[in-house]
Amino acid sequence: MEVKEALKNRRTVRLYQQKNVPDSDLAEMIDAARVTSCASNLQQLRYIVIRDSKLVKEIFPLTAWANLVRPSRTPESGISAPRCFIAVIASASANQVIYADAGAAIQSMQLMAWSKGLGCCWLGSIQRDKLKILFELPDDKQVLYLVAVGYPAEKPVAEDVPDGKSVFYYLDEQKCLHIPKIRLEDVATWR
Repeated sequence: MEVKEALKNRRTVRLYQQKNVPDSDLAEMIDAARVTSCASNLQQLRYIVIRDSKLVKEIFPLTAWANLVRPSRTPESGISAPRCFIAVIASASANQVIYADAGAAIQSMQLMAWSKGLGCCWLGSIQRDKLKILFELPDDKQVLYLVAVGYPAEKPVAEDVPDGKSVFYYLDEQKCLHIPKIRLEDVATWR
């Protein structure tokens, strides 16, 4: 798969087939995150792969999905919900650069997932305090994000729009999710 093709075509997936993701694919996603550039090469991120169905069901109500098209893209447990999550963990005392490290690592995980026919949803609207308890993390650790992973049951599409036009994602008449992206010529200045 070409890198440009993956970057342009990879979309966030919120509805999933009810198939288990192979551990080897999850391991490759973590490995991609592990080798991603990070500030001062400190490698401060850790990951928890959650694929136990009981734990996945406990995590699910601690997440929020696609606010702009709710409830149409809120997965239903056992029907369209992910069957696994990857939690991104860091020190509770980490400085702000940890969020940049996490973003780079998650992007690498998403691209690796996409190359394997998997979809992901990077979740920031999560109940971190409850997740910390559920994961039995010590006081000096925090949950930064969750990444839902699974086989896509939807095909969101991106569309280029001029700067100033709405960038809110929306559903069309066929319930296909559209994600507006501001055009290249409108986001970059050349000098």
